[in-house]
Amino acid sequence: MTVSQARTFALSELKSSPSPLLDADVILKWILKCDETFILFHGEYELLQNQENIFRASLAKRKTGLPVAYITGIKEFFGYEFEVTQQVLIPKPDTEILVENAAAFITEMFSRYSGKKILSVCDMCTGSGCVGISILKFLAEKKIIPCAFLPEVSFVDISGAALSVAKKNSQRLLPLDVQDKTSFVQSNLFKSFAGKDKIFDVIVSNPPYVPYSQTAELLKDGRSEPEIALCGDIDEDGRLTEKDDGLEVIRNLIRQAPAFLSPDGILVLETGEYNALETGRIMEKSGFKNIKIYKDLEGQFRNVSGNLG
Repeated sequence: MTVSQARTFALSELKSSPSPLLDADVILKWILKCDETFILFHGEYELLQNQENIFRASLAKRKTGLPVAYITGIKEFFGYEFEVTQQVLIPKPDTEILVENAAAFITEMFSRYSGKKILSVCDMCTGSGCVGISILKFLAEKKIIPCAFLPEVSFVDISGAALSVAKKNSQRLLPLDVQDKTSFVQSNLFKSFAGKDKIFDVIVSNPPYVPYSQTAELLKDGRSEPEIALCGDIDEDGRLTEKDDGLEVIRNLIRQAPAFLSPDGILVLETGEYNALETGRIMEKSGFKNIKIYKDLEGQFRNVSGNLG
């Protein structure tokens, strides 16, 4: 089977996929360890038998609804390649604005302190670690903040399996001297920090925020993403609430955050376009000021930020 034949075969096999050719190309790039240019200009390249076998098996998995990222174990985010497993949410392009906003807040705060303070950042509900790692890698690579003054980032998640993935990504993507800036904490929101003298300058989070009814509908397609990373209607004891607005995790996060935020610190959250305005109102009721709502690349409400004033 040639590359060209493989792509044609994928079109006939992945009729239920919204992007069969893209799926095929990503799988081929993974198998052949090549780039998009090679796929497009070397259609006559013959796959080895074991490569063809892997390709056919991958298409069979994709036909069940399993995302390509879980098949290849890799997902590009913010220009970096992250390892992903079915224990973490697949990084989405919409979340890149969260990285941009948080990096901007950190840069402004660093400038304000004139390098006299090492900032402390919490990446709550970190999952694969894509948000916190991208922030650190971006600030370091662009030399926005000198390495010695890069913020210390705590990666926090209720799932030990997710933290394991985040730690692997940190080791894969960050230089050793930047890895020294990271720590990994298993915690149900800030529960493990209770009683500790831990204060953050920036709390950034892409928490579960999908209403339960929509979560159930989303998972019907076989995408196999962890429900715990999607459904926002779970209370602190792990019980499903009756609100079905996707905001229970966010309510608890906002309620807890002030005790762990510096006086001039900032909280920035990703939300759904359907509950961003209500997230802003919850922040305001919890004492946050200067509430701002940001749109993603598609013009949908996506981030909400606020500080304690």
